[in-house]
Amino acid sequence: MSQTTQTPPSPGKQMLSEQVYEHLRDAIMRGDYAPGDALKPQDLAKEQGVSLAIVREALVRVVGEGLADRLPNRGFAVPAFSDRRWQEIAEARRTIEPVVLRMSIERGDVDWEARVRAAHHRLVRTPEYAPEEGEYYTSAWSEAHRLFHRTLLEGCGNPVLLETFDRMWTASELARRWSAQRNPDRDGIAEHRRLEEAALARDADTAAEVLARHLTLTAAGLAGRIGREPAEEA
Repeated sequence: MSQTTQTPPSPGKQMLSEQVYEHLRDAIMRGDYAPGDALKPQDLAKEQGVSLAIVREALVRVVGEGLADRLPNRGFAVPAFSDRRWQEIAEARRTIEPVVLRMSIERGDVDWEARVRAAHHRLVRTPEYAPEEGEYYTSAWSEAHRLFHRTLLEGCGNPVLLETFDRMWTASELARRWSAQRNPDRDGIAEHRRLEEAALARDADTAAEVLARHLTLTAAGLAGRIGREPAEEA
């Protein structure tokens, strides 16, 4: 009995698909598209000089990351990021991440402790702002920030929970790009230090409480500012 096998995509097609995906993801995160803007496959294919199939593959990936919506009979669009949507994401993070952090503290080994310490050191030593990036956090700091929070949770050993974190984090970062960044009344350095200290002390109750408060302050800082121009908050 013969079996039909699918031909894997060629390396060249995979490379093009990855390039279009990265271009599209970066463009959305930079704010090149406004909330609710349509993402037209035909236009993107012409702009990038690739086939519609490659563009659609890239669009499906950004939808999977929460950076675009697939609308019934209307194609693809950047999320219309309302305050309600942001609050839903913030509520999900406050509900899930402290629980995962508890699991991480219970299960994490010495190697996890070392990674948490290294990730925190990198975060502390990375500049938050640079003149060329204006009101926004620098790309380097944003990545160091993501890695610190993800490393805290990696001790849980559950890839499904970590994938959930990745999706929520990406959506949160998109919201940040549509809001002002500077908050002189907030001491983020101290908040992150307390998180590291509680996690490495294996104090799950304190760590979960600190993380929940950290996420609550972030949500409060962004609420009601989605979609405004940074100059309004400068």
